[in-house]
Amino acid sequence: MKDFFGIHLNSLFLSLVIFLVFFLLAIISKKAVRRFTVRLNLTSNLQTLFSNFTFYFLFVVGIISALGTLGINISVLITGLGLTGFAIGFAFKDLIGNFLAGVLILLYHPFRIGDHIKIGASEGEVKEINLRYTILQARDGEEILIPNSITFTKEIVVKKD
Repeated sequence: MKDFFGIHLNSLFLSLVIFLVFFLLAIISKKAVRRFTVRLNLTSNLQTLFSNFTFYFLFVVGIISALGTLGINISVLITGLGLTGFAIGFAFKDLIGNFLAGVLILLYHPFRIGDHIKIGASEGEVKEINLRYTILQARDGEEILIPNSITFTKEIVVKKD
């Protein structure tokens, strides 16, 4: 039996079930990854990063699986996603570089919030480490935002009192 779009109702129902299973799996996995990262004492930024990555990865896999069950040629879709990802990556290479450097800084902890550091000509107390910038508080009260790609590749002097 076909509906007015020419799609078998059985495959439509099966694709909805597949999508819902992946959606529920994504929610459960996100919560499990969050608990695991809390147990590992990772920062809240990394906890959010890993749990959101897990959710969206499984969500996209669920969509692709459901579309494949409907009979849609997903190889063209996957190729298009790959080319789009390449173009976006090339266009945002600096932003992605800062993001990845931020993740590595949060993982390796070369310095911590409250440390007094010097990176190149910039010096101050670390006020915040996020996924894009490391924010220093200078002695004159100014805030210095240093992109994480610079923070990760330059020599860092951590001053001990």
